[in-house]
Amino acid sequence: MNAPKNDPAVRAFRDTLGMFPTGVTVVTTRDGAGRPVGLTVSSFNSVSLVPQLVVWSLSSHLQLVPALENAPVYAINVLAEDQQELSNRFASRVEDRFAGVEFTDGEGGVPLLAGCCARFVCRPHARHPGGDHIVFIDEVIRFDRDADKKPLLFQGGAYQRLA
Repeated sequence: MNAPKNDPAVRAFRDTLGMFPTGVTVVTTRDGAGRPVGLTVSSFNSVSLVPQLVVWSLSSHLQLVPALENAPVYAINVLAEDQQELSNRFASRVEDRFAGVEFTDGEGGVPLLAGCCARFVCRPHARHPGGDHIVFIDEVIRFDRDADKKPLLFQGGAYQRLA
């Protein structure tokens, strides 16, 4: 049974899930026309060390779903604690989320955001329907990190920082 999003039980479930702190990522790729696209995703986690697999999910009603489902390569950019503005930008409905954003092209032209504490370049491994979301399992083909930076966190409906 699918309850509407304004159902009090749905809100209570979401608020309870929000007690678990998550890192904040921006998933980036290029659409079929070669334009950079991306969005903020907090549902990111590791799956396997061998092979190197990660998982993230995306609301199935979003406009970027076709570009992400058809992408041969993605970057998962783990935002640093000073990148809250970048998180908000990629979570917004701004038409050109990349305007003024510093990035370089990684493997397959995938946009790699500057200043992140970690980045994973991935190719699709598996996709699964998951209620109102699509679950993406990706194979990591390259990664890097800046061990001097702390990650941006989200918990209880607000950005948080590590102590």
